[in-house]
Amino acid sequence: MYTLNFQTPCSLYFVGIGGVSMSGLAELLATEGFTVSGSDRARSKICATMEEKGIHIFYGQRYENITSDIDCAVLTSAISKDNPEYKALIDKQIPILSRGELMGQVMKNYGIPVGVSGTHGKTTTTSMISEILLKADLDPTLFVGGMLKSIDGNLRIGHSQYFVTEACEYTNSFLSFFPKIGIILNIEEDHLDFFKDLADIRASFRKFAQLLPKDGCLIINDTIDNLSEITDGLECRIVTFSNSSCGNYHPQEIHFDALGHPCFTLKDRNGKEHEISLKIPGLHNVSNACAAFALADVLELDMDACTEVLSQFTGADRRFQFKGTIGGVNVIDDYAHHPTEIAATLTAAKSMPHNTLWCVFQPHTFTRTKAFMKDFAKSLSIADRVILASIYPARETDNLGISSGTLQQEILALGHSCEYFETFDEIENFLLKNCINGDMLITMGAGDVHKIGENLLGN
Repeated sequence: MYTLNFQTPCSLYFVGIGGVSMSGLAELLATEGFTVSGSDRARSKICATMEEKGIHIFYGQRYENITSDIDCAVLTSAISKDNPEYKALIDKQIPILSRGELMGQVMKNYGIPVGVSGTHGKTTTTSMISEILLKADLDPTLFVGGMLKSIDGNLRIGHSQYFVTEACEYTNSFLSFFPKIGIILNIEEDHLDFFKDLADIRASFRKFAQLLPKDGCLIINDTIDNLSEITDGLECRIVTFSNSSCGNYHPQEIHFDALGHPCFTLKDRNGKEHEISLKIPGLHNVSNACAAFALADVLELDMDACTEVLSQFTGADRRFQFKGTIGGVNVIDDYAHHPTEIAATLTAAKSMPHNTLWCVFQPHTFTRTKAFMKDFAKSLSIADRVILASIYPARETDNLGISSGTLQQEILALGHSCEYFETFDEIENFLLKNCINGDMLITMGAGDVHKIGENLLGN
């Protein structure tokens, strides 16, 4: 594997530089003196920001973009072997690092690198942790998987030993990391285009836990099935959290305010109680808050300040994000793209004031949609009205013989109404005719479904 010398910066080329994580790495390395350039399919706000900082970006990925003065290229798992830039890199024998490998090398430069992993909740928990470290004036370097208002983006470059990043299991990317503190929020089936089954996924999380050094710490949800398979024999310190009464950090007396926001007493490992009132909905966010609180305590931060931060936290972009109101209809956008996430988000929405709860869902990848077809149907049926957009293929080209129409039939078979439209224009026109004052509309998915609400609001 190619190893960067941070004392002698070289020329790096990012294929797919506009991605949230890739752009953050590109900006960080540019500030470290590396010559950074890259390519993406189309210009975005993220790309525009990088260009303002002097990073050159090609739009359209072409063979000729790869020149001999590039010392190393960085690729994500979304880049296929038939990509013309990948072919050029191979032909010209230019070293290649995966995004995960590069992140791992960056983490080695920090004294306390933190990796936040789990099937769900990484961005929200990383955002909570980010706010806590900022409140403590620890000057952290932060990589968030979404846009966080307090840092005006997804990246903050600090000058201390603290480094926080999301640690994604897809393609075993997080196994290239070097965390001192690791967090595992949950472990469920997902990314079955890469993993064989749940056992394979659990094995990957076990390997992630084994990365932690003797003087490190694993913060893990103790409701994970057969937890000992993940934790037995680890040499690092182990701290647990959960929504049950078993974790070292757990909630008590959970109730919800008039807006559906959870209020609870968090009990820490010493039995001390802390009153927290979140400004984001859902029981799942209680668990995320417990994980963030546990990390703050492991770092020996001020717990009263931590409680204050969590009680003021309003979430990251695309995580139950209020977008605006049109005709008395509240428009929310959410990144949920797994049945468990969908159920958690819609259940939270149900507890908030509304007449009819509308969910416009855009399935993400054919593989995930086929693997969880019945689970998707069940979770989506929590909403009063369901509208499906076409499947967002992301990196996939094989439709596996399914479409959103297949999912529609599963929902209809449950006795629940469901509409399916192939274009956003059709969905927007249907919503304009049928949503009324007092309704709540949630656009949901990991693709570009957020554009529907934004178009309705004229944003």
